[in-house]
Amino acid sequence: MSIAGGHQRIIGLRLVPKGLYRWYASCRNTPLGNTLRPAIPSIGILAQVFEDNAQTADELFGKPIAAVHSKYAIGAALAGSRRLELRLVGRALGKIIVWRLRGQGWPHPYFDGATGAPSHPITTLSQREREALRPLCGPHPAAGTAGR
Repeated sequence: MSIAGGHQRIIGLRLVPKGLYRWYASCRNTPLGNTLRPAIPSIGILAQVFEDNAQTADELFGKPIAAVHSKYAIGAALAGSRRLELRLVGRALGKIIVWRLRGQGWPHPYFDGATGAPSHPITTLSQREREALRPLCGPHPAAGTAGR
């Protein structure tokens, strides 16, 4: 993934100090992608952000091959998305290993190649800030909804 312009508008958010990086454009609060850390050269994107009137996310990126983390879904979860998808895990690990061996993890749009540090400002939410956002999110797994 590469970003053609607007680098000065990219900022990151972490819910906890060692958590997922959630990247977005500050000018419109548009999500750009989620990353774990620079050593894992993959970016999770919210495909619907890229949809327009001409193309759907499936047309742009292809049909989804799996769904994960449905316990956090708002609304009905996709069939089969509550179990561990071993095929997906194996495919992802294989790709990550090949990318690392070939050096294809760089340049990374969100991390500095020399230091591995984020190349854009990062904000980490406090527990109080996270709890204030909780009513806007899907069900909390600890609240007993994970097994449904």
